[in-house]
Amino acid sequence: MENIKNWWSDLHYTTPQKRSLAAIGALVLIASTFFIIRSSSASETITPLPIIVEKVQAPLVVDIQGAVVKPGVYRIPAGSRVVDAIKKAGGVTKVGDPSDLNQARLITDGEQIYIYAKTGTSTTKSQPAKPRPRASTFVAINRASAKEFEALDGIGPVLAARIVNYRKSSGPFMTIEDLLKVPGIGNATLAKFKSKLRL
Repeated sequence: MENIKNWWSDLHYTTPQKRSLAAIGALVLIASTFFIIRSSSASETITPLPIIVEKVQAPLVVDIQGAVVKPGVYRIPAGSRVVDAIKKAGGVTKVGDPSDLNQARLITDGEQIYIYAKTGTSTTKSQPAKPRPRASTFVAINRASAKEFEALDGIGPVLAARIVNYRKSSGPFMTIEDLLKVPGIGNATLAKFKSKLRL
């Protein structure tokens, strides 16, 4: 600091010239500081906030019939399971038997869920219950029990259980030929009873 004072006093300038020189130096210092701050701010990049778009899934339309309190067509949220659809229809009636349904299965849009009544009962006092399909007529592969599959030619207890378990784990069959996906059923076996099957 002392050296600066000595240097300043030794300058061969008049007092007004020294003042002008000091003013110019101050302006240069202020201008340099301003440009440094401005360039530093401009170099900072502003990261835009991510825009989160939530995909809204359309509701499912399902037809619930049989031994439920309020049969009908209902709209239920996407990702619902069979048990949710049954609750939407007021639940199973006292005569209902949902044992052949996988109530934990995810529902697909436009499908029908039918709750059969227990053997020898009716869904209402005036209307008899829809009987379970018999092998002597047609077997509904998406509704039939293991016992009903056993009535088909070439189907024993083990293979019948495989069909029901496959349906519960993989969902309803889309075509009759989907039965070929069940281990133990080949084209020859399916041909024996294909004419008695319905979806």
